Amino acid sequence: MTIRFRSGLQYAGWCVTLATVFLTGTNAPALAIEACVARLSREAEAQGIRPDIVARMLATAKADERVIRFATSQPEYETPIWDYMAFLVDEARIRDGEALLKQHARTLAAVETAYGVERQVVVAVWGIESDFGKARGDFYTPHALANLACAGGRRADYFRDELMKTLLIASRGDVPADKFQGSWAGAFGQTQFMPTTYLRLAVDFDRDGRKDLVDTTADALASTANFLKDAGWEKGRPWGYEVRLPKGYNGPVGRRERAALSTWAKRGLVRLDGKPLSGGLEAGLILPAGETGPAFLVTRNFDALFSYNASQSYGLAIALLSQLISGGEPFKAAWPTEDPGLSRAQRLDLQKRLADKGFYDGEVDGRVGPATREAIRRAEENYGLQPTGRPGYRIYQALGGG
Repeated sequence: MTIRFRSGLQYAGWCVTLATVFLTGTNAPALAIEACVARLSREAEAQGIRPDIVARMLATAKADERVIRFATSQPEYETPIWDYMAFLVDEARIRDGEALLKQHARTLAAVETAYGVERQVVVAVWGIESDFGKARGDFYTPHALANLACAGGRRADYFRDELMKTLLIASRGDVPADKFQGSWAGAFGQTQFMPTTYLRLAVDFDRDGRKDLVDTTADALASTANFLKDAGWEKGRPWGYEVRLPKGYNGPVGRRERAALSTWAKRGLVRLDGKPLSGGLEAGLILPAGETGPAFLVTRNFDALFSYNASQSYGLAIALLSQLISGGEPFKAAWPTEDPGLSRAQRLDLQKRLADKGFYDGEVDGRVGPATREAIRRAEENYGLQPTGRPGYRIYQALGGG
């Protein structure tokens, strides 16, 4: 779960603010955050948060350019959707999701009964957010939030409040101070709750007296279901349908431009699974890759997924994964690209091949950061391909992958 922006312009403006604050002067960030963290510590203690917790969680906070780099580059907004989907919904994640549906069947059944959210949807969120608890983030939450709060700008108050809530959660004893590992934006736990969301919607499902989204899977799954219920999820209502547009379609497009399915049928849309498009259920049309790519009619249940992280790509990743781990079909229409994206296993293999060929000398971990992208550019130039720095199938095949 990441922070939400009302518009792309708002996000872009915030990025400029962060970059300006952290890139003006070699020592300025370190000096500024030291004084800022001292102020934040005093503020936390004034709010009644235990001084020992404040000291333990903030004493070693320092300027971290990685936080700013990640904050100004969110993959949901910059990555082509075919790359995003190939990476997030791959064979390994589907296989793990299927296994975990069975392994946690009793807990998931109880969660579904309590909150009215289908178990495969809860597991899909778990898988997309943290690879089922295996990848919870590289940042110590209070330090990341301190960097963002101290960077200034329009979002400083937001991050300062999230930091105070993090300290409060630890002070209450729900999550140990050293267990706040998460995203650059402050989300933590197996299903990546922001601290304010945690305080509002986390639940103690195993009734041990602690709302533990880090080490207690039952609490994490139930809290996710509670979030989706609060966001408007309705059991039995589909998230949406893949559809085909009529030739020359020029009707309404947009998640909020809703109409009854029967109205969409009159506009010439048809379901790709061959079932009739009929009835009064309302849905909006989204075209995540433009008019030449797959098309979807999405309901208010998709809005609930969207509320977890305000990105159509993200919502579709959860929707697709939930289908596939419960025996459903993949999307039928192809993404409009001649250079498909790579799975996690393929990305790892791509890095190995780049290293073997002398293009890359960094850590081979499957993560595509600046060093890997630069290595891809060099390899693309070497093989006569347009240099993009993108981990696509074309360069992977050129390097001998397949």
